[in-house]
Amino acid sequence: MIPVSVAKDLILQHTVAERSTELLLVQARGFVLAETIYAPIDTPPFHQSAMDGYAFAFDDWDGQSPLPINGELAAGDTSLEKLAPSTTIRIFTGAAIPADADTVVIQEKIILENNCILIKDEKLFKGANVRLQGSQTKQGDAVMLAGQTINPASISLLASMGIERVTVYPHPTVGIIVTGNELVQPGSPLPAGKIYESNSSTLVAALDQLGIKPNSLQWVSDDRLKLKETILKNAQQDILILTGGISVGDYDLVAGALSELGTTTIFHKVNMKPGKPFYFGKLNQTLIFALPGNPAAVLTCFYMFIVPAIEQFTRHDYFKTMSLPLENGYQKKQGMTYFLKGRTTDHSVLILDDQESYKMNSFAQADCLIELEADRDIFKKEDLVQIHMIN
Repeated sequence: MIPVSVAKDLILQHTVAERSTELLLVQARGFVLAETIYAPIDTPPFHQSAMDGYAFAFDDWDGQSPLPINGELAAGDTSLEKLAPSTTIRIFTGAAIPADADTVVIQEKIILENNCILIKDEKLFKGANVRLQGSQTKQGDAVMLAGQTINPASISLLASMGIERVTVYPHPTVGIIVTGNELVQPGSPLPAGKIYESNSSTLVAALDQLGIKPNSLQWVSDDRLKLKETILKNAQQDILILTGGISVGDYDLVAGALSELGTTTIFHKVNMKPGKPFYFGKLNQTLIFALPGNPAAVLTCFYMFIVPAIEQFTRHDYFKTMSLPLENGYQKKQGMTYFLKGRTTDHSVLILDDQESYKMNSFAQADCLIELEADRDIFKKEDLVQIHMIN
């Protein structure tokens, strides 16, 4: 049985994820860039009107004389003829400023008479209401750095430069196998001695929280042959998660089945509660995580061990870890790390009731896991503890 810190280190050491992939920009939200992106063009690509109004050359205007109107320009219009001196052109937002013009007066600040405009804007200055070419970014500028997460705003930025594809760190492929003769699917009648199966829904939802959908999800009875067949069928993925059957009972068949398939066991059992029977190994290049069957242990192990492995693939930092003072005290068994369901307030964290590994009512109210280190048994109110956010 190994300490939590050693288990985390071993998982990271054995998670080698260096690949990148190209995605369409519209599919890339939430992914992390694998390379720096440089602007292929100036943005805006030309001098552009920022308002509906009239474009003219500021230095050709004497500050009071009317300016004759010489046509109009709408957004997308490519008739960029030069303006005759001391004239103006009707222009609309987004349209290219014609050659020899440098200023736009907004339409609310003019008087229209005999196809001429009288400008009534005492604060107007040269260059007003014009977006200069390259004023956002110039060709060759680094506009997004490797390691940045793509969000809707960055998609807008890149699309405005004509970029259609980006190189990102991909999500790992993930499979889930749920074991147990006692399990019944929700929506079915519940026979005596059976329980409703919830771990598959839990893991699918937890993965979805990271923007990942499992490639496969299967249920298998406590039958060694069927279990081995199911593992082999699903072991072509980056990560395979099993729940149940990893302890030491007569029907706990997972560890033996993995061994018979040639899985390299990295460790089995971690000095923690809940989740002590947690298993990590590798079958060829597939990372194998075998979790206990109790729902709270499943979710605790997922956040503490599987999320860091997924972060190696995606380069994300999904959840914050911080220190906060306890709002209430707790006594535990010395020599074992505890992870307790907690709820943060503005400046502290509350240990919730119902901490047993089969109880999910407190987990449903939690926004963090409180880590109580192994070498202490008594934790008092206002003691500083490490917390791992899960929302």
